[in-house]
Amino acid sequence: MRADVIIVNWNAGAQLFECVDSVIRYGQPFVNRIIVVDNGSSDGSERAVENLPNVTLIRVGANLGFGKACNMGAVHANAEFLLFLNPDARLFADSLTEVFGFIQKPENAKVGICGVQLVDEAGHVARSCARFPSVSGFVAHAAGVDRIFPALGHFMSEWDHMATRQVDQVMGAFFLLRRRVFEATEGFDEKFFVYFEEVDLSYRAKQLGWASAYIADARAFHAGGGTSRQVKARRLFYVLRSRILYAFKHFNPLAAMVVLLATLFVEPLSRSVLAIGCRSWVSLKETWAAYSMLLRWLPDWIFKGVTR
Repeated sequence: MRADVIIVNWNAGAQLFECVDSVIRYGQPFVNRIIVVDNGSSDGSERAVENLPNVTLIRVGANLGFGKACNMGAVHANAEFLLFLNPDARLFADSLTEVFGFIQKPENAKVGICGVQLVDEAGHVARSCARFPSVSGFVAHAAGVDRIFPALGHFMSEWDHMATRQVDQVMGAFFLLRRRVFEATEGFDEKFFVYFEEVDLSYRAKQLGWASAYIADARAFHAGGGTSRQVKARRLFYVLRSRILYAFKHFNPLAAMVVLLATLFVEPLSRSVLAIGCRSWVSLKETWAAYSMLLRWLPDWIFKGVTR
């Protein structure tokens, strides 16, 4: 069993080299090649990996978005498995040993997508798995209710992530899938610029009979937030936009409209109340900056079909 590792970079700084270096050090005998797709970085981070062994660097010259860049990287891959790895993630010595040990068992033949236990600098385990989105989950998140009752929301933050189990969706920071699953789903839907693209692919894989598994015995490092931490207002805008696109793709029109209205009229108020309560004027400013971007995008989407 071999995997091609695909890493999409956008101004990841030193994290990109650390990520690629961890794959070189700990990837054998499972890694076939490492494909880095650089989304028009301006920090020169891609130069640190272009001469590393077994690395193919693809410079696209612009920020194509995560899903589209992943698809571009997959075109250059030919292994049985594809591992999409965020540049702010790193492998440990036994990360892939545990994953491939799991996936080659006969009882896991219908597992098409795998994620692992992700830990941060302090060793904290991230709540990285999620349920497939629902109208009630989106509304609960928009109203901030899932902060009090996590089980009502999309993210499985109420679960400690200490056991291996099948889940609806694993986080895209470490997203291993069989090539045939990727091909059957036709890859990531490129109308999602960033966020929800792995949710959408996992949902479509489930519809085709493939399961997703979270493997607690396999660990990898993930800083969390990645380069999107540099642009918090824009990150929120991307999340909100992708949520709306997901709802109108997978929900019936009435349900999708409920999600849209909750996103537009409930969430900005709940976020503002929370920011004021915490006296975080920066968060308040970022919230309304994100909604300003969303309101500018909506007419283009409604009347012109612009999704990104």
